[in-house]
Amino acid sequence: MADREPGDDELVRLRERVDALESRPPPVRHRMRSVCAAVLIVLGCLLAPLALVATWTADLADDTDRYVATVAPLARDPAVQDAAADRITGALMRYLDLADLLKDAAPADRPLLEKALGALGGSLDDAVSGFVRDKAREVVASETFARFWTDANRRLHTTVDKALTGSGGGAVRIEGDAVTVDLAPVIEEVKSRLVDAGLKPAAKIPDVHTDFTVLRTEKVADLRSYFRLLQLAGVWLPVVAALLLAAGVLLAVRRRRALVTAALGFAVTALVLGVALTVFRAFYLDALPAGVSQPAAGAIYDTLTRFLRTAVRAVIALGVVVALATWLSGPGRRARAVRQIWHAGIGAARAQTDRLGLRTGPVGPFVHRHRVWLGRLLVAGAVVAFVLWPHPTGWVVLGLALALLFALAVVDFVGEERAG
Repeated sequence: MADREPGDDELVRLRERVDALESRPPPVRHRMRSVCAAVLIVLGCLLAPLALVATWTADLADDTDRYVATVAPLARDPAVQDAAADRITGALMRYLDLADLLKDAAPADRPLLEKALGALGGSLDDAVSGFVRDKAREVVASETFARFWTDANRRLHTTVDKALTGSGGGAVRIEGDAVTVDLAPVIEEVKSRLVDAGLKPAAKIPDVHTDFTVLRTEKVADLRSYFRLLQLAGVWLPVVAALLLAAGVLLAVRRRRALVTAALGFAVTALVLGVALTVFRAFYLDALPAGVSQPAAGAIYDTLTRFLRTAVRAVIALGVVVALATWLSGPGRRARAVRQIWHAGIGAARAQTDRLGLRTGPVGPFVHRHRVWLGRLLVAGAVVAFVLWPHPTGWVVLGLALALLFALAVVDFVGEERAG
């Protein structure tokens, strides 16, 4: 066996000492700090889904443009258009007494009317109903319906209370157990097209008001209360969640590990919210009355919650990125190995530029001396960009992370220890 170096015994004793210290139970003060930190982090993570829902709710209530952007795509959804056309057709057919209409029709109009109806085939009732529905489908698929839908929601929406809390009135309102939209202006357009197509008796139909259900629930009053509560909580609840997480990390004995745990916990609770939205969708559709269009109700649910789902994906991406960045900057063996590969790659690229005669001049030594502060400024810039970004998505989080990674690579590449 080879002789030991003089420092080998001292190194072995030092390692044994470190192992002994790590195996000791932590002091009571440290245990209390760890317990309090864990409680704060858990509370912050549990508040994260509620904070997301509250922010989404307040966003809809306070930002008219955001609300219109949320509901506008419904006017072009095929399932919603079919449901609206069926609703309009049913409302108009209640006023079309075919025997009386044909009797009252002018003699000059009867040949054109009978020709138009006969071309449709089937029974007279079915023919007229199909004819009316075709015209209704044309209207709801046109820009007329899209403009009506957008203008009604924008004009009558100063806050989402018009639609979800029942305050105010207008075309978008809550009545009984449903959130409804009055389709009267669209019905007038359908009547006009029926008359232009030869169904002159349609001009005698009086003003028809029929409601198109956007949302139905047996506990609208409860939803109103919850909505108002979430609307009030939309501003301060995310702040409380963030403060609890920050306090838990700062109080922890091992802050790096606590930050990784908090970030992953934040991402996991957001993922739970995403799963809950999917599960609730199935329960919501199953609870609808038999006469409600399932495809239309599903399209409405998906449209109303799509920005919330986007926020969920953004939070999941943010939590994973923060946890990964925190772990990679730590003292762990695997993290050090990853950083060594990173620096080795940048060093190889710098050596190649040196062989090509490219130099950084005085910039390299300056960047090397201040590389720590430059790195912190870049991280702070990425954080500020995320906070100020209006409605960030998961792709925004990923883009900012990659941009930060590239900027740090540039600092590492330029930061030479010697002048060029």
